[in-house]
Amino acid sequence: MRRTPTYNDDVDWDTWPVQDYLAENYRELHPSDAAVIAHHSAFYRRLAPGSAARSAEFGAGPNLYPLMLAASASRHVDAIEASAAGVAYLNRQLNLGADPSWEPFYTLCRQLNPQLPPTLSQALSVVHVVHADARDLPPGTYDFASMNFVAEGITEDYDEFKQFCGRFVRCVRPGGRVVAAFMENMPTYRIGPASQWPGCPVNRRLVTEAFAPLTQRLAVTRIDSDSSLPDYGDSGMVLLEAVTPPGPA
Repeated sequence: MRRTPTYNDDVDWDTWPVQDYLAENYRELHPSDAAVIAHHSAFYRRLAPGSAARSAEFGAGPNLYPLMLAASASRHVDAIEASAAGVAYLNRQLNLGADPSWEPFYTLCRQLNPQLPPTLSQALSVVHVVHADARDLPPGTYDFASMNFVAEGITEDYDEFKQFCGRFVRCVRPGGRVVAAFMENMPTYRIGPASQWPGCPVNRRLVTEAFAPLTQRLAVTRIDSDSSLPDYGDSGMVLLEAVTPPGPA
């Protein structure tokens, strides 16, 4: 008998295992991180420094490098995070200083985009943590938005994945921009010794299918799996950038 999929609201995100997740994924700069940073840096180099009054990291989690990257173009970055554990970690990083393990990430970000401030602390000074469900953001709030490894990791249902992506796009003003990364073909997965979390296997075709009706100038690419990371059952990553449609004339 086919079991009922796990949906976002079925999960207690406040218990997200932040330290296990960081230990498995972000205590060193992996080749896949470098590839995502290179993709996103090309996106941000096309935006003038400080040209965005306000931007969002949609479902920020404890990953700091998307927040670093956004600082090149945004004067105010909202890190939208629903998990109490994720919010606590982000606030510690901003208030007490980022963990030293993030410095190699920032070095690469700045090599690829010299528009960034000289130091990591300067880049993160424009970041503001918002403890909220990203789905509740009012439409048209931000000049651009970023989302990394979120929509495919909060549900096992593809329709809910598409709905989440729709909320992501709609939080940006008409004619704004979005950039995103997804794990490719990632099933339900474990972090640490025991905790299990939902996964919605998506690929380049399915990501394109979700975003094509919502955006313009859509560009979707992929990278192969990274053997230096834990085997979550994925087959790589899907990377995306697009423009939101203009408003009424």
